[in-house]
Amino acid sequence: MPQRSSHRVVVIVDESTNPFEMGVATELFGLPRPELGLPDPLYELTLCAPTPDVRMNHGFFTLTGVAGLEAVDTADTLLVPGRPDNVVPRRPPVLDAIRRAHARGARVVSFCTGTFALAEAGLLDGRRATTHWRWADSFRRLHPQVHLEPDVLFVDEGDVLTAAGSAAALDLGLHLVRHDHGAEIANAVSRRLVFAAHRDGGQRQFVERPVPEVPDESLAPLLAWAQERLGTPLTVADLAGRAAISPATLHRRFRAQLGTTPLAWLTRERVALACRLIERGEERLDVVATRSGLGTAANLRARLRRETGLSPSAYRRRFGPAPVDDHSRQRASGRG
Repeated sequence: MPQRSSHRVVVIVDESTNPFEMGVATELFGLPRPELGLPDPLYELTLCAPTPDVRMNHGFFTLTGVAGLEAVDTADTLLVPGRPDNVVPRRPPVLDAIRRAHARGARVVSFCTGTFALAEAGLLDGRRATTHWRWADSFRRLHPQVHLEPDVLFVDEGDVLTAAGSAAALDLGLHLVRHDHGAEIANAVSRRLVFAAHRDGGQRQFVERPVPEVPDESLAPLLAWAQERLGTPLTVADLAGRAAISPATLHRRFRAQLGTTPLAWLTRERVALACRLIERGEERLDVVATRSGLGTAANLRARLRRETGLSPSAYRRRFGPAPVDDHSRQRASGRG
């Protein structure tokens, strides 16, 4: 794998911040990953606050010993967690820090109701965003100039990204890891978290899933079976046949349990496999397309660009193995 420079993530911890989302940021961006075998950490995490002592949500504890807001001025990514008192305006120094980070080109991210702070800072005017469904009406009243999408897990606007409820912070966090370091590393981090590796941002925030009747209608065995056969001409009809149900019933179960369709899930899994093959060094697009089940190089290009925003060659340059120079080849062959 190519060597990746450390990326600095700064988290603003304000009065009444939700500890869960601060913990998500710490878990995703603050812990070492020795299992990856990389020479450097993926990220450098800094917590900062507008005051030396910050009382967390519901007074569970007081956070001390973190940096001041000046840390925001060195952030590559600025992360703003949520808090429950969203109708209370944020402190002006916090809003100023958010604006400064965005103005100099930092990526700005909110978890849950942190979206309110980004809107107060003026970063979301005329743009798409999401927040926790429970606060959607309040958000619309306070910030009618923002195009709120309350039924999705997260919204990626490039330089500004917003996540829905607290658990969706994990989805957006893994999305950022995938964007920064590729599918292989994102999958490794998700395994460490014991969390789904790839839930698309467009999935619904919550699904109506009643307690299943006997027999168990979980899709987990079917998904595991399909993931082992992505390179075969697998269709939605094949999935339904394997589950011994009609395609219509399969569609309803996917919607209820995953918030997506069987075809959309299958396509995303195939693109994720194609990404891993490219990261592992496969340069022949026809081979990648065939082994991932995407069929043709043209379809691979179209799907990869739609999912990642990159062409196969650009994805390879960003996430593929480091090129081997002539001197290294000679040493490897014993001629150096």
